[in-house]
Amino acid sequence: MKKQLNYLSALLVALVLMGGCAKTRTLEKLDVISDNVKTAFAPDRRDHVYDVNFEQLKGSRSYVMKGSTTEPGVAPALIAAAASQGIELTDSLIVLPDPALEGSIYGVTCLSVANLRYEPRYSSESATQTLMGMPLRILDKKGSWTRVRTPEGYIAWVTSPSLQEMDEATYQQWMKAPKLIVNKHYTLFREQPLPGAPVVSDGVWGNIVELQGQTPLFYKVRLPDGKQAYLSRFDAEPFLEWAQAGNPLPEDIIATAMQFVGFPYLWAGTSVKAMDCSGLVKTAFYLNGIVLLRDASQQARMGEPVDITQGWQNLTMGDLIFFGRKASENRKESVTHVGIYIGDSRFIHSAGRVRVNSLDPASDIFYEGSDRLLRAVRILNHIDDGTHVVSVREHPWYGILGQ
Repeated sequence: MKKQLNYLSALLVALVLMGGCAKTRTLEKLDVISDNVKTAFAPDRRDHVYDVNFEQLKGSRSYVMKGSTTEPGVAPALIAAAASQGIELTDSLIVLPDPALEGSIYGVTCLSVANLRYEPRYSSESATQTLMGMPLRILDKKGSWTRVRTPEGYIAWVTSPSLQEMDEATYQQWMKAPKLIVNKHYTLFREQPLPGAPVVSDGVWGNIVELQGQTPLFYKVRLPDGKQAYLSRFDAEPFLEWAQAGNPLPEDIIATAMQFVGFPYLWAGTSVKAMDCSGLVKTAFYLNGIVLLRDASQQARMGEPVDITQGWQNLTMGDLIFFGRKASENRKESVTHVGIYIGDSRFIHSAGRVRVNSLDPASDIFYEGSDRLLRAVRILNHIDDGTHVVSVREHPWYGILGQ
């Protein structure tokens, strides 16, 4: 009898182990399938969300997919691929924006500069920044964090108090309201139209606020979070006029970028407070009414390529030049740095701080990384032509079209 009990115990253990192995093998298959689907539908976390995991349904051989994604085609693709492997898969995936938001999927940045991160926690890597008045699309929430998409399509998390949530009707009102854009490096929004009045908020170049009235020296404004304030009339201009004039010359871009010489480098910075290399480029163009993609590797795909096989001879003012690692048999090309060409072999970029360097080895401001020059693109003759170079005037999120 004792031997029989030992045999039954061993058999039960074996069956449990076999079942566990089968479950493990199925999950491994699903992980492989998921990796392939992610590569096809959401290869870049900067502009796609793909947070998918799998669980086995209790008392069943079926599995369920959970998590979230921005891509509606993900669930059908996973189900079809799983079925081809004999795996029954149930869809419990949330397609963003989360339906639980109930239409409150619009937002406007309400801090002078808001810091965005890749994950909803302060210890996560910084991703980018947005400016007061910049429109956003809300995707979902987690605790005190909100995941948003920026006007250039970048996706990241921001603390929820950093933006003003809106439903569609409120957002439409915001777009149609007369607005101002700050055109000085720094300013202060005050409680009263007096130079020494208490401060409501700080402001930086590129901030957008609603115009509600004016005095001889101050604009009366409403900030995106609804607070009333006063802004010096020397520090802003009408937003609509500024946006409709958005056809900058190379000299305009360069003149703006030169306003930041000596400003500190900050990873993920895209504001006058501090900026990384692609943040300098993005900011210089944005302050002239042009929305560019966020990162250097993305900006390298914009506009039209410029031939640099003979060095800088074919470059013209305003071209973007990119540095990094050239492709080899074993590795892909890697774009890691960008600057704005200003002529005569010189360019402006953010490296340690915003500075001007030269591609010419004979120059006393020769850039030590010039041997990593990879490519160049021309941007300004491709505004609103479908090459990812979009004017604020034509961008649908800013509400200029039709005004």
